[in-house]
Amino acid sequence: MNVSDVMTRAVDVIHPDSTLDEAAERMRRLDVGPLPVCDGDRLVGMITDRDITVRGTAESRDPVTTRVSEIMTPEVVFTYEDEDVKRAAKLMEDHQLRRLVVLNRDKKLVGIVSLGDLAVETADDKLKGQVLEEISRPSDPER
Repeated sequence: MNVSDVMTRAVDVIHPDSTLDEAAERMRRLDVGPLPVCDGDRLVGMITDRDITVRGTAESRDPVTTRVSEIMTPEVVFTYEDEDVKRAAKLMEDHQLRRLVVLNRDKKLVGIVSLGDLAVETADDKLKGQVLEEISRPSDPER
């Protein structure tokens, strides 16, 4: 089964020049934690509610003037839409991600796949359990 068979296609994004308060408001409205950051149709990073808290609020940044680009994570772990879900699950395990950005071969954002997508759409119970276990493992503070 390919990632395109289980991914969510409608993905809301935010522009890198948007402010933290705009990002937080969009997250609240959509009830999501991560937002892909796109400049046009080019994926340039990810911002999460945790980024806003740890990199924004904890550093006393003004949410009205601080730009998403200043605190986003520019290195995005992704999978391609035509790849097998087992590879996507392995990436999620390795990087402890609950959501994974999905690109087409032109590197354009086409969706997002979540642990929930894998759990609901994949018949492989062993895969589901393994991914959940690895994602939920506490991170090593020495890393």
